[in-house]
Amino acid sequence: MMEEAYRLFFKSFSNRTRFEIIQLLRKRPMNVTEICDATGFEQSRVSHNLKCLEKCGFVSCKRDGKKRIYSLDGKYITPILDDIDKYIERYGKGLKICGLLNEKK
Repeated sequence: MMEEAYRLFFKSFSNRTRFEIIQLLRKRPMNVTEICDATGFEQSRVSHNLKCLEKCGFVSCKRDGKKRIYSLDGKYITPILDDIDKYIERYGKGLKICGLLNEKK
């Protein structure tokens, strides 16, 4: 069970759309239109991936009139991402040159 949970957790970051949404929401809360404008992705694509991120606990949503404002889970996800940034600063070169990680399938 734990192995599957880890796989799914990291899979959420490996998708380009979800990754870009997460990176944007690290800066500030946004609505779907703002995310679409910043990424160039279609509204349906953004909404679909936000729904996934919300179900998985990465983002939360609050209503502001008719708009839904999305933000990252600051208690858990933001510190994890900050730690990953620190790790990449230290070991990023090793990740880039690792033959096993860079194999084409």
